[in-house]
Amino acid sequence: MNRLTGLIPAVFTPFDETGAVNFERIRPYADKLVADGADGVFVCGSTGECTSMTVDERKRVLEAWIAAAQGRMKVIAHVGGTCQADCVELARHAAEQGVDAVGAIAPFYFKPATVEQLVDFYKPIAEAIAPIPFYTYHMPSVTGVDLPMKEFLEKGSKVIPNLAGIKFTSNNFMEMLECIRLDGGRFDILNGFDEMLLCGLTVGACGGVGSTYNYALKTYRGICDAFAAGDIEQARALQQESVEIVRVIIRHGGGVRGGKAIMNHLGYDCGDCRLPFAPYTEAEMRQLAEELNAIGFPK
Repeated sequence: MNRLTGLIPAVFTPFDETGAVNFERIRPYADKLVADGADGVFVCGSTGECTSMTVDERKRVLEAWIAAAQGRMKVIAHVGGTCQADCVELARHAAEQGVDAVGAIAPFYFKPATVEQLVDFYKPIAEAIAPIPFYTYHMPSVTGVDLPMKEFLEKGSKVIPNLAGIKFTSNNFMEMLECIRLDGGRFDILNGFDEMLLCGLTVGACGGVGSTYNYALKTYRGICDAFAAGDIEQARALQQESVEIVRVIIRHGGGVRGGKAIMNHLGYDCGDCRLPFAPYTEAEMRQLAEELNAIGFPK
């Protein structure tokens, strides 16, 4: 299997003023990310508001991103959800479209209580795309599923031959290190918390998937380059830039709502989020712009 590495923005799903998917905005969005140097896109994940979209919408959005990417960057389809049958359907569709990899978050309503149950949930999803690489999307702060990932890789790889790694959105770096070093570094472990990319690189993460990569990829590329050159002080300074951006978006509704507002502020129309996220008011947008200017963003 081809390794999944580098910096991969988790992309927003653009919506128009009626709340419908704005497919026309995806091509220029993809062009921006290619110009920025993105190594791939993670489509219809948490940042893409996958849980607020229908199965058909998720299929059509993935198709639009594949067409827009034109082979210039990898396309990773997120197919996770709470209904295994829907996940399998989305996985089959993704494989038919020729994606580079597929990821799926753990079911987060009725939750698996054991590693074995999580493996059983994922197995038919991964089978539907084989031999395309399959990644679990580990985000316990959102799903409430905090099973040991090293054990998951050990047991899952015995019955899921195309299990390739983890989108690791957790600050448990001891566990991340164990997963990275398992079986001679067999698995791709991608850092998921943007404000902790340097921590992930330090323990050996092969790259990252992040929402703030959409509008601050230069900062994260700088972190990677400085780390590779052994300039840890520069890497720390750039990571601080990331932390300042993240603090702004937290004050404005978090990574999805605040992040979309930043994209709109920069002139890349992604629209509002779907409910339950409230739309942005003009006053909020002015406040956001003031806070971004105060931290010197964009650099």
